[in-house]
Amino acid sequence: MTRLARTAARLADGSSRAARRLGARATTWVARGRRHDLTGWRALLGCGLRLGVLLLGVYLLWRLVRAVPNLMWLVSAAWTAAAWRAGKPPADVSEEALAEASSAPTGEAIRGLLLTLMGEGSGVHLRTVLDYLQEHGQWEGRTVTDLRAHLTRLQIPVDRGVKVAGVPTWGVRRRDLQAPSPVAAREASTAPSTAA
Repeated sequence: MTRLARTAARLADGSSRAARRLGARATTWVARGRRHDLTGWRALLGCGLRLGVLLLGVYLLWRLVRAVPNLMWLVSAAWTAAAWRAGKPPADVSEEALAEASSAPTGEAIRGLLLTLMGEGSGVHLRTVLDYLQEHGQWEGRTVTDLRAHLTRLQIPVDRGVKVAGVPTWGVRRRDLQAPSPVAAREASTAPSTAA
């Protein structure tokens, strides 16, 4: 892959990630307007108000860009910078860890790979794991659903509400990985005792 193609791929991937994050944050912000002390349509008034504020903001931005077309250069530059940051590849994972995770029948190697991809974070999205594997020639043509099923078979806990950078989706949490795996616990319990 050429340098220009890598740059374009990073911008395209980052742009879609930034759009998903922006949409998820807007949705979360609107949903927080729901009143839990009320019922019926009154409980949703806050959501409607917040949605109205968002729509008004989009309309005003559109009117501003129509009035001052050169402002579009600033909007485009800001979006490109956000896409570039969002498209940053995950932390470098050693080729040994990747090879071990893809070939090992146990879930322990995969756990190591997931922890490495998390870095200092509290979790990792399955989309990030799948993107990383596919960048390194693994799991071509597979989906997040396939990865989720594979991790479930390996008894690695997967959750729908894992938040990374404020966006909740399918992922794995660090605290779930640091607990001993059911497979390791079962192997330890069936191992012969060395005590005499």
